Amino acid sequence: MPEPDTQPPRDGHSVDLSNGFDVQLAQRVQRLPPYMFGRINQFLYDKRRRGDDVIDLGMGNPSDPPQELVIEKLTEAAQDSRNHGYSKSTGILNLRREVGSKYLKRYGVRLDPETEVITCLGSKEGFSHMCLALMGPGDTAIVPSPYFPVHMYAVALASANVITLDVADSEQFLSNIAYTCQHLYPKPKLVIVNYPHNPSTVTVEQDFYADLVQLAKRYGFMVISDFAYADVAFDGYRPPSFLSAPGAIDVGVEFTTMSKGYNMAGWRVGFCCGNREMIRGLGIIKGYYDYGMFQAIQIAAIVALRHTEASVEEQSNIYRIRRDVLVEGLNRNGWQVEPPKAGMFIWAQIPEPWKKRMSTMDFAMMLLEKGDVAISPGSGFGPSGEGFVRMSLVENENRLRQAVRQINRCMNESD
Repeated sequence: MPEPDTQPPRDGHSVDLSNGFDVQLAQRVQRLPPYMFGRINQFLYDKRRRGDDVIDLGMGNPSDPPQELVIEKLTEAAQDSRNHGYSKSTGILNLRREVGSKYLKRYGVRLDPETEVITCLGSKEGFSHMCLALMGPGDTAIVPSPYFPVHMYAVALASANVITLDVADSEQFLSNIAYTCQHLYPKPKLVIVNYPHNPSTVTVEQDFYADLVQLAKRYGFMVISDFAYADVAFDGYRPPSFLSAPGAIDVGVEFTTMSKGYNMAGWRVGFCCGNREMIRGLGIIKGYYDYGMFQAIQIAAIVALRHTEASVEEQSNIYRIRRDVLVEGLNRNGWQVEPPKAGMFIWAQIPEPWKKRMSTMDFAMMLLEKGDVAISPGSGFGPSGEGFVRMSLVENENRLRQAVRQINRCMNESD
């Protein structure tokens, strides 16, 4: 029997098997670029298999556990045989009611849990399926740059087009949206916003959303707000909700998640709230794709939302302490890092002369290979991220101090 062809695909998108059959991936997949973090993730995996102690600051994957009473409720609910069947893809009503209650208490936003709240298998799944519900060939979405990859590629997977606008200055961002709408035909169908912003940590105040809603009504675009870091903020800053702006529910929706402040990343609990027609469209897509979240997880999520708000505040304080340790340590060693007001990351410009000597990908690989510290290269978030790196705050203070020492030693030895 002849050996199968083990050569890599000719163009990265099709596989020519020994029998001559040619597997052609869909055009929407062929449009996707190589995954920027794949090289780092593979190298990190290989080092750990060899026994190397790598400090991983690359991914925003919370390392702290959920509250014990939430885990206990999950265990209890999992023992109930009634919770093991298919669940509604839109989520059980009591969980949606609890989300509505949180929005009312925290943001003063009143939501109908029947028509204006839907659960998602993490906000990333919901966001991607919302793009399928709203976008198609010939449509255009405006995305903040640098961009979290799903904001760019969920639109691409929906066969739509993307225009990226610099997110650094919020007033300029709004001005650029208006300019794009005035000069592009057909006008953009969707504007995606993400504050506190990942990766750059940029934040906004409430008036930003009031202006955005006015632009949406003037130019006829819809809005998706990715509010993933709503629960992680410092120094008295309170991230505003898009939905609390007057008229916001007429033009858009907002995604939230329990991954960050509640330390439930692996549970995959997210929500979409807002415009009922957009929610209905997402529900239609989800009805074809999934049978809903494991009901025991939904029941435990109710307990988390109802009884653990104090621990969410405590978790923000943990991230604040880690932020201070990392920022102060880097700045002592020649970096110039501004402490963020929210989120789980530090967005730092690579110090000179390293910025001129190598790309952010090469810099990140150097720190991983020689310093045993994994970070995210800014280029993984688009061309405007070049020259920057993202470091997550998921390790404890001692590990962060050790990471700073290893980064500094690696840079000095490689100078």
